[in-house]
Amino acid sequence: MKIAILTSGGDAPGMNAAIRSVVRTALYYQIEPYAVLDGFRGLATSKYKKMTRKDVSEILSRGGTVLGTARYDDFFREETVLKAVNNLISQKIDCLIVIGGDGTYRGAKAIKETGFPVIGIPASIDNDIWGTDYTIGFHTALKTIVDDIDKIKDTSSSHQRASIIETMGRHKGDLALYAGLSTGAEFIITPENKIDKNTIIASLKQHKKEGRRNAIIVVTENLINVHEFAKEITEKSGFSCRATVLGYVQRGGSPVPNDRILAGIMGAYAIDLIRNKQYGLAIGTRHEELVSYTFKEALQRETTDTIQKLYSLVPKIA
Repeated sequence: MKIAILTSGGDAPGMNAAIRSVVRTALYYQIEPYAVLDGFRGLATSKYKKMTRKDVSEILSRGGTVLGTARYDDFFREETVLKAVNNLISQKIDCLIVIGGDGTYRGAKAIKETGFPVIGIPASIDNDIWGTDYTIGFHTALKTIVDDIDKIKDTSSSHQRASIIETMGRHKGDLALYAGLSTGAEFIITPENKIDKNTIIASLKQHKKEGRRNAIIVVTENLINVHEFAKEITEKSGFSCRATVLGYVQRGGSPVPNDRILAGIMGAYAIDLIRNKQYGLAIGTRHEELVSYTFKEALQRETTDTIQKLYSLVPKIA
C-alpha cells in the first residue's frame, strides 16, 4: 500500500510533528509513505518524494513544514482537481492525507467527491476547524501571543497606557479570545463578539477615573483599523493608546508539547483509519477522545456553547 501526505495553506507549528507521526506509523505497518511537495500546487504538478524514517528524524521540534506549502486557488477548478487525482492514480497512491486548515479541507472535500480516498488532519493556528477541540498549532500560537501581550502590558502599565493588540484568526476569534482571557484583557473583539467602539471608549473613561494604569484590547484581524482606533481612544478616553499588529510571528516557533502530542496521536490515527479502509474523513479530538467525521461537518462555522460561556467571563474577570 502507498499513501501520500501534503501540507497546505498557512503553516502551523506541529505540522512537522504530524508528518513525522504519519511517516513512522506508516513504515511500522509496511505502508510506503510519499510526500507531496508544496501543497495542492505540488499535487497538481506531480511533485512527489518517497519518505524514509531518516527524512523525519530531526523535525519533531521544528516549526513550519518541511514539505512546503502554498496557497493555490486554481486547485478548486474541476479540471485541476481531476488532474491532481489522475496524478495520484498514476503514482499508484492508495490514499492521500492532507494536513491543514479550512482551505485545505475544502480541497480535500473536492478530492473526496471524485471518489479518491482522503483523510484530513487539522493544523491551523486559527483553530478554525469545527468538530475538534483544538487544531495542531493553536496552542503554540496562543503561547506566542500571550508572551507578547504580557510584555506589552508591562510597558503599558509603566506609561499608564491603553494597548490594542491585533491577532490572526480570520473568521474565527479563538486566538484573540483565549489570549485575552489569559492576559486579563478588558475587551476582546472577534467575529463572534463585536463591541461598539463608543462602548469601549466610555468604559476606558471610567477606568481612568478609577485610577487604572493600563488597559488591554485584543482584536481579531480584519475587523477594525487598530491604528485609527488607537488614535480615537487617545483623543477621547483619557488614555494614551498604542496599537500592535503581531503579524507572522504568530505562525513561527517550535511547537509546544500540547501540539506535538496532538500531532503525534492524530498522525497515527490517520494510518489506523486507512488500514481499516475508512476514508473521506477528518480527524479531531473531543473531550480528549479521538473522533472522525465528514469534511462537510468539519467546514461548518458554528459557535459552541463553551465558547459563548468564555466570552461571558470577560467582563467578570478583566
